[in-house]
Amino acid sequence: LLIPLVTHAETLATVNGKAIPKSRADDLITQLKLQGQSITPELERQVRDEVVLREIFLQEAERQGLAHSEALKAQIELARQSLTINALFNEYKKANPVTEADIQASYDHFKAQTPATEYRARHILVTQESLAKKLIAQLKKGAKFEMLARKYSKDPGSKNKGGDLDYASPASFVTEFSEAMMTLKKGQFTQAPVKSEFGYHIIKLEDSRETPFPDLNEVKPQIQKNLEQQRLMQFREELRANAQTDYTFSN
Repeated sequence: LLIPLVTHAETLATVNGKAIPKSRADDLITQLKLQGQSITPELERQVRDEVVLREIFLQEAERQGLAHSEALKAQIELARQSLTINALFNEYKKANPVTEADIQASYDHFKAQTPATEYRARHILVTQESLAKKLIAQLKKGAKFEMLARKYSKDPGSKNKGGDLDYASPASFVTEFSEAMMTLKKGQFTQAPVKSEFGYHIIKLEDSRETPFPDLNEVKPQIQKNLEQQRLMQFREELRANAQTDYTFSN
């Protein structure tokens, strides 16, 4: 009497006389858990429905002989390769986890590479040095920088904002611009035109501040993901470099 009871307990349903093992639903639920989904009674019911529907559709496909087509076999082989490779990479990630120390070190590195100061500047960009000198002369006489920028500047991004470039790192600008900007004190403007590849600039420093940097907890998930991707790429490259093949990769 025990054997039929165990068999019945392990069978989810029968379709056209074929028993569907409950393990199919269990396997699908396990995959959903790995994807981060919360398993609710409603989701379990949907999974059971899906497993039975799949069996119904699969039986019909087999009845029509589709399961033995060469095209389907090729697709199945590609899917098998992808799943196996994904399993390889997942195992590598498990064996080489990103630690808290790794995340902290990466965070400290990026923070150290970030300029300590941001500058908020305005500029007027013109194509002729003579015009730039005339505008500087007007500024010295009390003309409003914002008004001159709106009237004369050739920079479409800042022209209508009175030349305002908002806060930015010195690295955001061409070298000639940033070097001239950083010599200014708050409220000062360049006393001579600053030439760059774009033309002639008149620069005014509105203000400066310490560069804001996000708290570690805010960027921790992103850092962890980036480190995992970097390690995985390194693993991939090591496998490729160590493989004995006569194939020449395109990159």
